[in-house]
Amino acid sequence: MQKKTFVELGLSPELLKAVEKMGFEEASPIQSETIPVLMSGRDVVGQSQTGSGKTAAFAIPAIEKVDPAIRAPQVLMLCPTRELAVQVAEEVAKLAAFKKGVRELPIYGGQSYDRQFRGLQAGAQIIIGTPGRIIDHLNRGTLKLDQIKMIILDEADRMLDMGFREDIEAVLAKAPEGRQTVFFSATVPRPIQQMIERFANNPQTIRIESQQMDVPTIEQVYYEVGHRSKLEVLSRLIDLHDFKFGIVFCATKLGVDELTEHLAARGYIADKIHGDMTQAMRERVMRRFRERKVEFLVATDVAARGIDVNDVEVVFNYDLPQDPEDYVHRIGRTGRAGRSGRAITFVAGRELYKIQQILRFTKGRIRRENVPSLDLVEEKRNSALFDTLKETLDAGDFKKQDGTVDRLLDQGYPSTDIVSALLHLLASENTRPTERIPEDSPKPVRAPAGKYPSYASTGGAPRAESAPAPEARRERPAARPAAEEPARPARRVEAEVGEEISRVSHEPGMVRLALSTGREHGIVAGDIVGVIAGVSRLPREVIGAIKLLPRQTLVDVSEDQANFILSKLKGIQFKGQKLHASLASEGAEKTPKGKPAPRAVARKEVPPWARRRE
Repeated sequence: MQKKTFVELGLSPELLKAVEKMGFEEASPIQSETIPVLMSGRDVVGQSQTGSGKTAAFAIPAIEKVDPAIRAPQVLMLCPTRELAVQVAEEVAKLAAFKKGVRELPIYGGQSYDRQFRGLQAGAQIIIGTPGRIIDHLNRGTLKLDQIKMIILDEADRMLDMGFREDIEAVLAKAPEGRQTVFFSATVPRPIQQMIERFANNPQTIRIESQQMDVPTIEQVYYEVGHRSKLEVLSRLIDLHDFKFGIVFCATKLGVDELTEHLAARGYIADKIHGDMTQAMRERVMRRFRERKVEFLVATDVAARGIDVNDVEVVFNYDLPQDPEDYVHRIGRTGRAGRSGRAITFVAGRELYKIQQILRFTKGRIRRENVPSLDLVEEKRNSALFDTLKETLDAGDFKKQDGTVDRLLDQGYPSTDIVSALLHLLASENTRPTERIPEDSPKPVRAPAGKYPSYASTGGAPRAESAPAPEARRERPAARPAAEEPARPARRVEAEVGEEISRVSHEPGMVRLALSTGREHGIVAGDIVGVIAGVSRLPREVIGAIKLLPRQTLVDVSEDQANFILSKLKGIQFKGQKLHASLASEGAEKTPKGKPAPRAVARKEVPPWARRRE
């Protein structure tokens, strides 16, 4: 599919300025297809995978349609989770940065009502929220839809899986009939099709197929690296593998400029190429790169299209590309003409889902590796220095310094100390500085090699880090009084590694439920949190630890809400199948159909670690 530049899409100067500041040079396929249709005022059904740039595809036309003079909600964006709502709101804020008078407001459960009331009273025009909290504000009369011009349903299939169908239909029914309706969904099952037929007006369907593409036989690895640690890890990998000729891809022009300066400051011979450079400047840089006068070329995807060099040793994905096809084009710069090549990718935080998409697209295998430690880098440097010194001694190609050595020996310095001092000076002069980064600190134990299938064989589902072992949990201090408890205790996903699966919660005030769905059904922890919070309308603080098993999920919930949650989960459709839920201590498979949850909920069990402390 032909991509377009944002200038070709006919955006206002303010939006073009915002897009340029964000560093994007061209629109993704879903943006190229969707933005012109939405700008024309037509309803749209968009099908594309997460990570394809769909947020900007609907956010840009939405911002363009807002009238700053009207201080009332004009665009409503519905998202399945508060995390996604916050993410969408952040992108809307960046895109609307130069649109004077346009304000966005995220509305979701768990956030202060006062802040949301103030934002609505201040006249926010773009509302981004979860269905439950939006309905709450509609019922309170604090949110009015009479000025709404556009409603966008982001990840509509996921919202239906979480039990939000009635809420969504209620919102759509309250909105003005003449508004523009936009559905974005990875799939369009029958319930969504029925909703489209009922609420959309002759929508245009835009489908971006999730293609697959084979990649060359290139060694591909990725590292989980925080944004602040990327430069240090890049330097370590270059030094460790002694790379001399490679390309580093960044997502934005600003990122290219900054990284090139940092690499040059660390002593690497680096140059850059991106869309703001003239053609003459690009050609000059490319000529120097082909002549090997530049070690590392830092580039954006657009500027790198003309790179045709056969002997590139390595390609670094310093930033992940916007879509998997760009990943294939990037790594195709190495491993040419029968030579071996390497592709190294940095993944930060929530970007792990993009690795899943790349794996499905390429049908390839990307191996996860640990960040090289300081000791490993130092060992490599010492080894290289030893080899260089040995070659020099064997060749005899050096000037004798007997007089200086004799003077130091006469001063009483041992010969080994003299050699050590000289090697230290030589290493200090020729070694780049190494910094300590958060990734150097010990991390919780992960699944041992071979315990689970690789990313490629599991379809790319990220593995959660294992929770502390039972012995470690027993040593924790006693629970604090309720007044001292944090407002939103952290949830964790427990792994099965090294512990016996318990059907009884070890957390005071919590009981463990068993749900008839697990990893093999494509479930992740966020889905479990979303469905429980969605159907029960309870705050997410009632949900504790989550243990994902192949065909089952064990989840801790507040003891005094367990019966209510079980009643709400009873028989609902979740991920295309009927969900069964029961107390884990009774066994999910033994719970009779249609019977209420066992009364054991009311019985408090003292966990083993608590008994031993007493």
